[in-house]
Amino acid sequence: MLHTSSLYVTWITFVCCLFFVITYNSRNVCCSHAANAKVYTEQDKQYWIENGKTKVAEKFKYVNKKGVAKNIIMFLGDGMSVTTLVASRIYKGQMEKRSGENEYLSFEKFPFVGMSKTYCVDKQVSDSACTATAYLSGVKANYETIGLSASVKLNDCPGSKAPGNQTQSIAEWSMAKGKAIGLVTTTRVTHASPAGLYAHTANRDWESDVELAKAAKLTDVTQCEDIAKQLITKSPGIDIKVILGGGRNMFFLNDTVHNGSRIDMDLVQFWKKDKEKRFGNGKSAYVENREQLLSVDPSKTDYLLGLFEKRHMKYRLKADANIQPTLTEMTKKAIDILKKEKNGFFLFVEGGLIDAAHHETIARLALDETVEFSKAVQQAVDMTSEDDTLIVVTSDHSHTMTMAGYPDRGNDILSFSGLLGLDNLPFTTLSYANGPENLQPDVNCARRDLSKADTSNFHILIVIRTRLERFRKYHKLSPCSIKY
Repeated sequence: MLHTSSLYVTWITFVCCLFFVITYNSRNVCCSHAANAKVYTEQDKQYWIENGKTKVAEKFKYVNKKGVAKNIIMFLGDGMSVTTLVASRIYKGQMEKRSGENEYLSFEKFPFVGMSKTYCVDKQVSDSACTATAYLSGVKANYETIGLSASVKLNDCPGSKAPGNQTQSIAEWSMAKGKAIGLVTTTRVTHASPAGLYAHTANRDWESDVELAKAAKLTDVTQCEDIAKQLITKSPGIDIKVILGGGRNMFFLNDTVHNGSRIDMDLVQFWKKDKEKRFGNGKSAYVENREQLLSVDPSKTDYLLGLFEKRHMKYRLKADANIQPTLTEMTKKAIDILKKEKNGFFLFVEGGLIDAAHHETIARLALDETVEFSKAVQQAVDMTSEDDTLIVVTSDHSHTMTMAGYPDRGNDILSFSGLLGLDNLPFTTLSYANGPENLQPDVNCARRDLSKADTSNFHILIVIRTRLERFRKYHKLSPCSIKY
């Protein structure tokens, strides 16, 4: 319900059939190249003319990198809509005491930009499961299915086991070329987006054996294995060299020691024993916090499993920075390990909590996660070379967050739009078309006056109040109706 069909994609090297986008310089002054040129400000028309000339000149000077990339890093901003990008660059600038509108996220400086359309085979609006299958295997799929063709419907376990219905992902293609694979996410490592690398499942929610047991009450799942088990015990997951993210519950037994959710087996112990048996002592490491991650020696470690939370990782603004690593830190460690590979590597990095915050309609968290995502992209750019590494930044779907009103330049992006509604009450610049909301209407079903409210960190105004769909939490609905 929360998704629209925009997809934002940027390429660092040559990609066919895309268009150039001229963007304005982030400086507030502009000069021509002459030695004694006049300095222009935004109020001068020549400022914009010179700015445009500079950008066009940069495009003409850019030389396409030709050849086959040794390494590929794919960054996925889950739910990172165009509006999210606009609001996030403003947020970024304002956090640094600037107005923000003319800021750049790191990947907005890439030389190529494109737009794509997205949908599931059976749905107008896509979810992260069918899109993961599409961008990681090139095959469009049905809603909430992963690694399967559209021949398999939701919950069709027998159909998902037919080899002809299973897709091959870019992880498998890369392994066939002798490349190493890495996976980094701020969600559970068994969540829909990362699962597209290694899993074949007729329901994205079958992340552990417990979820399969629940499904067994409704459908035949006797032939199926849960997503976590596929990651740890089956190809290609068993050969992924770096796995970093959340979702610890899906791997440990439900006992007093680990307090996981599994009934059948301890997958972390299986992973440790498998790597020791196949590659010897000291070649692998399992970590659960930031200190352990940072202490891993990349020169001595070929396989790394890091599970930093029981479920999703915490939002950066809510996490203990001494305990939970950032997306940037995880990305750096992954590249440090994978760059040793003589045949190169494929690394998938997901900013998954952008999407989670949008589902909760907490815009500030979504924007902050996007800024952290931008930092992770820059970290990868700084650690690699355009000569042998292709970096792609994309999103899988959008959200219903939009910008409204005519706020002044420099206006707090998390504050009010500068206009009043027909009820003479203010409304925020950012709002959602649907989702949960923590501000109930008053007893007369009138909208509450937010003029004295702290809008920086709450559920932003929404039009149609709904449950928090992907997290299966339900919110009490107001009896009020909306008049159009």
